[in-house]
Amino acid sequence: MDVVVGEKMATRGGALRTAGGINAAAPWRKTTSTRNRARARTRIASSAGTGTEELVTSSSRDLGPTKVAPIGIGAWSWGDALYWNDGWSAEKEGLARGAYDAYLELAEEDAWIDTAEVYGGIGGESERILGRFIRDSMTTGEAGIPLARPKIATKFAALPWRFSKGAVPDALRASLSRCKTESCDLYQLHWPGLWFNDEYLEGLEECVKQGLTKSVGVSNYSDKRLAEAHKRLKELGVPLASNQIHYNLLYRLPETNGVLEKCRELGVTVIAYSPLAQGILTSKYDEDNLPSGARSRIYNQEFMRKAKPLLELMKEIGENHGGKSSTQVALNWLLCNPDVTVIPGAKNREQVEDIMGAVGWQLDEGEVLELRKTALAVPPVRGFPAEDL
Repeated sequence: MDVVVGEKMATRGGALRTAGGINAAAPWRKTTSTRNRARARTRIASSAGTGTEELVTSSSRDLGPTKVAPIGIGAWSWGDALYWNDGWSAEKEGLARGAYDAYLELAEEDAWIDTAEVYGGIGGESERILGRFIRDSMTTGEAGIPLARPKIATKFAALPWRFSKGAVPDALRASLSRCKTESCDLYQLHWPGLWFNDEYLEGLEECVKQGLTKSVGVSNYSDKRLAEAHKRLKELGVPLASNQIHYNLLYRLPETNGVLEKCRELGVTVIAYSPLAQGILTSKYDEDNLPSGARSRIYNQEFMRKAKPLLELMKEIGENHGGKSSTQVALNWLLCNPDVTVIPGAKNREQVEDIMGAVGWQLDEGEVLELRKTALAVPPVRGFPAEDL
């Protein structure tokens, strides 16, 4: 199947299956490891030599020199006690650990997790939780078999009192300590600073030189700021690997404000955060069942009423693909662009199994366009304020 995405045409693919019958796991991988073959619960079938076309939705993505699964896990909600969760507890952490284990069982060495020093509070609680999971899973994986260590992406907060390039490696060392690792695979500027952006970029160079990270990226950068950052880092001899942006079926501003085009032009991978519109695109909510907390003010009853045709179309398309969920349709829609990788959040094992079912199959061109056209009728939501910096 040829899928046209913007001006690109891709024909890639693979096939996968877990022992439990979930259309998930790692078709971007060409072999099955000995360790995973020994793990009966999550045996992943290799797609090598099957003769099937390689699906763009299932191909690995590049984060600098690192190959990663097309789906990472976003740890924004881990440790959060206000926006995502009504408090944090040992029970919730246990469920999140189940999500972590399930993801590593499926993605193995291609697994990657995105966090930040301000997730879960200014003290980096999300990073601490990830560090505990990494430490514990090295000895207590499923059936006593240690899990693969995930690749780690984290972020520097451009806080006003941080005004020197030295603040960047200092912050990364603190993040690495919380994550219980000596280096990460991707270190990102979480948003553009009001000042000192050149210093921050020079700080990223220092992180690479000191061996603290393999690659660097930015987040919430406009096309203009992205070009400036790319140019400055190139002068410093450091490639810009990624731009993490708000992007989903209900928030398509990157398609019209030049960000997607600039990323493609510069060879910068797009990391789509909130790819499920904070749960709205899972079809879990409707006008009579709104999301809790602050999300209900964004995705209110009127919004959900206007989103209903899109949500119904997603269910219909999913059924036409053998019973795929709305979650899987929403993520697959983004992954039809080979320049995009996604980082949905996951609070438990079941959510991970649903999320990972977004790979191993692909929407056709007509479905991609029909979803976009139907989504145009839904009023756009406000983006992250840093996008305007």
